[in-house]
Amino acid sequence: MPDGWEWDPTLFKGSAVHYTRGRLPYAPGLAGTVARALGLDGRGRLLDVGCGPGTVLLALARYFTEAVGLDPDEDMLAEAERQAGRRGVTNARWVPGRAEDLPAGLGTFRAVVFAQSFHWTDRDRVATTVRGMLEPGGAFVHIADDKDAPTATTPLPWPASPYAEIGELVRGYLGPVRRAGQGRLVHGTPGREDLVMTRAGFEEFEQRVVPAGQVVERGADDLVAWTFSRSDSAPHLFGDRLAEFERDLRALLRSISPDGRFAEQLPATRVMIWRPPRGEVRPAPG
Repeated sequence: MPDGWEWDPTLFKGSAVHYTRGRLPYAPGLAGTVARALGLDGRGRLLDVGCGPGTVLLALARYFTEAVGLDPDEDMLAEAERQAGRRGVTNARWVPGRAEDLPAGLGTFRAVVFAQSFHWTDRDRVATTVRGMLEPGGAFVHIADDKDAPTATTPLPWPASPYAEIGELVRGYLGPVRRAGQGRLVHGTPGREDLVMTRAGFEEFEQRVVPAGQVVERGADDLVAWTFSRSDSAPHLFGDRLAEFERDLRALLRSISPDGRFAEQLPATRVMIWRPPRGEVRPAPG
């Protein structure tokens, strides 16, 4: 968990309705890459911790008998259920709760996935708990954008999405220290996940990078949704200045691209897989 920060239920308050539109998709081929890496065959159970609106769970659900999404934000779970209905996913269920509530009587899983959510948790505690929830041969999977991928040199057809400028505008409203729920991330989010997993007793590690790089068009509405989908610029943080902030945000976007068209390249996706020692026998989770 970030130093000096405590979780509270407003972390993503009001963001659920913006998430699907605002966030870029993971690299095409992610689900197939995970399925091949884990040897998935339609059996076993998946747990997606911090599932949000179900982005990763819904892509992976067809490779499992059952997929369980856990998230403390009930608006996110409602959005996930709507998305499941739209996509015809019938083997998913949604459970309100935090990672720290595990095992929560959920049983054992072939795979437990954290898609850019692990850093919000008490990582040592959660990793140890998850280890005990894996069936023999099961895996802890962390999915994230590949921030080490080389920067593309191909010219974009429209102005690049102005994330730095949006960040400056947010800080002008909310202050220089990143917001997160009712608190602030003075030191950012934690790293060195490898050390956490070693302390928790995981031994086997492998990594897959799913390539991307496709140029996608983003509209002004997409970038407004992206801004409000983030924990550091969730709608509730602006209080009675929300409408004023959105007006300024849209004016900023018009000043950069008068026709409201932006471009960016999809980032590659990094899949990190940890497994407990082979042959380890553990008691069933409580």
